[in-house]
Amino acid sequence: MIHQPEGLLRRSVSWVIGVGILVATLFAILVRGSVFSYHTWAFGASLSLVCAVVMTVPLLLLGAWVIIPGSGIVRRVQRMLIRGTLMIAFIYMGYAVLYVASTNAVPDEIREEYQMIHPLLRLAASPVIVLDPSAFRPPDESMLEDYRLMGLSANEANLHFVQTDDLIHSLDLVTDNRSEWRNRAIELGFWAFGFHSLRLLGVGDHLHVSLRLPG
Repeated sequence: MIHQPEGLLRRSVSWVIGVGILVATLFAILVRGSVFSYHTWAFGASLSLVCAVVMTVPLLLLGAWVIIPGSGIVRRVQRMLIRGTLMIAFIYMGYAVLYVASTNAVPDEIREEYQMIHPLLRLAASPVIVLDPSAFRPPDESMLEDYRLMGLSANEANLHFVQTDDLIHSLDLVTDNRSEWRNRAIELGFWAFGFHSLRLLGVGDHLHVSLRLPG
């Protein structure tokens, strides 16, 4: 009986860690799958998100098949379907919470400009914006000119302007006065999600992230 509280605490910690890993994995699949659909098939943001969710179903079923104990194919299929449905619902709830929260986190004076950024790019940046609202840096004309002087291509710099789909395809995240491991992790994270990410030290210290147009 003496060890029961410790065992309960250990199981609770394991459960929290497991849920955290699961949520992070599902978020990564959602973003990466959406960007893949956008670049490969030129789908819109909403359809790209739907495709990403559909992509997770085989992975969820495979995972359920491997980890769920018990006998009987019917029982296994039932558990897979239940868990798969819960996972997909989890994805959409997490997406909605992060997406809305990131918009509300930025200051009022730049919220309208932030809302013009492509939804997939905002979705990927939402964890950063929610945890660090001041990280979002709206560009200005002098910054764009400095981009060209630093060798950034005109097409890449121009992604800060409204594109043919009436959306902005680039954003800047401040990295000054932030830990280097944090900055590097965010840069690699965007790269792994399929975005173009580039650390720029000449115009302040910030991370330039863009979603290039398909084709």
